[in-house]
Amino acid sequence: MTPLTKSLSLSLIAAAIALPSALSAQDATSRAVVQPLPSPEVQRLNRALMELARRPRNLLSLLEAGEASLEVGDYDAAAGFYGRAADLEPNDARVKLGLGRVYLRSGRPLEAIQLFNAANSAGANARDLLPDQALAFDMVGDQQAAQAAYLRSLELAPQNNEARRRLALSYAISGDADSFQSTLSPLLEERDPASFRARAFGLAILGEQERAEGIVNATMPRDLAGRINPYLSYMPRLTASQQAAAANLGIFPRAADIGREDPRIARFAAEGEVGSLLEPTGEPLGAPVETTSNPVTQPVADVVEADPSTATEDVANAFADIGEGELPVDVGSGNAVDIAAIAVPREAPPAPVEPEHPRRIWVQLATGRDLNALKFDWRRFARRAPELLGDFEPHTTPWGQANRLLAGPVADRAAARELVNALSAKGLDTFAYTSPEGTEIQELD
Repeated sequence: MTPLTKSLSLSLIAAAIALPSALSAQDATSRAVVQPLPSPEVQRLNRALMELARRPRNLLSLLEAGEASLEVGDYDAAAGFYGRAADLEPNDARVKLGLGRVYLRSGRPLEAIQLFNAANSAGANARDLLPDQALAFDMVGDQQAAQAAYLRSLELAPQNNEARRRLALSYAISGDADSFQSTLSPLLEERDPASFRARAFGLAILGEQERAEGIVNATMPRDLAGRINPYLSYMPRLTASQQAAAANLGIFPRAADIGREDPRIARFAAEGEVGSLLEPTGEPLGAPVETTSNPVTQPVADVVEADPSTATEDVANAFADIGEGELPVDVGSGNAVDIAAIAVPREAPPAPVEPEHPRRIWVQLATGRDLNALKFDWRRFARRAPELLGDFEPHTTPWGQANRLLAGPVADRAAARELVNALSAKGLDTFAYTSPEGTEIQELD
């Protein structure tokens, strides 16, 4: 769930950890092992978690942890932190704004708009609110409202380059090529890398695929460019809301949904009242909160997770699996997929194949970068609660530039809640963790 922090640093850390065991004792004491520092975003999150370990019910610490989780792309964790903050101050504008951002980046703009409206009513700072509120408007297909909000945002904060890029893309979505170009030009002159990506997407939206692909080919490695270009060719076929989600957040619709408006968004647009909803609807978003090696207490609840088909990713990760997805082979005229060009199987569908890494429920005990240290943590937990953990083997899975230490899997959320409560009675603060389908969980040897 943390796409922004999955990088080569994980393998580098693993290599650095394994290096001393491969050396002789003399070499191990005479050679320095240099490990890459975590990114500034991960460092910020670690500081927030350490502060929460000391003051778990401090509102400012929860807000900081929520914002830091958003920065590293862990939206479930962010939702958990903001949810705990809401328990303390349910009417706080910063809490509502934070939850709105979680929904927005998870590809759920309708819920985000409701929360942004509530944040505005609670007195949220317009400089903080407007850029994300504008993107939510774009993602429900209301480019006029989006552009008005972007322009007001830039009046308040002229140096907000992200808002300027989003505004340019909004102009492209509404077909205003001149405004798209003039808005983006100052950033392109400054050689802002993200603006070249925005320009490529904007040109693709406007139907200028050759120019868009030329920018991608000139600014990205060949293999990455080769995976992105097929997506650019489909941008004109998307609805306005799909274009906004794809260009800004890297959320690309399933093949069957290309050019088809989400029924909820279509109904919302037909009502013509973007700012009318004040209270959130639909299922709650989020999951229990992350922890350091000194876990932060988090009450376990039956939480409904975001639909994995709309999970938010940054643009680079959104294209990471190109060639493995379901892009249609051909498209016809107009904005919809030409279903005549898609071969429809006439036989009964085969029995579903069990995924290699299914979705499972665990209890998370700690996080850490050093796997050997996590082995020590496991032994410490097992000694304090042998009757609870004796039937489990320790498992790990990457979390950003660190790793989760997991016990399980357990049968369901009720079993996880029971185990968490039993461990809590022994003074061990843990929480439930649901590994998404496709997430590899490894046994800690």
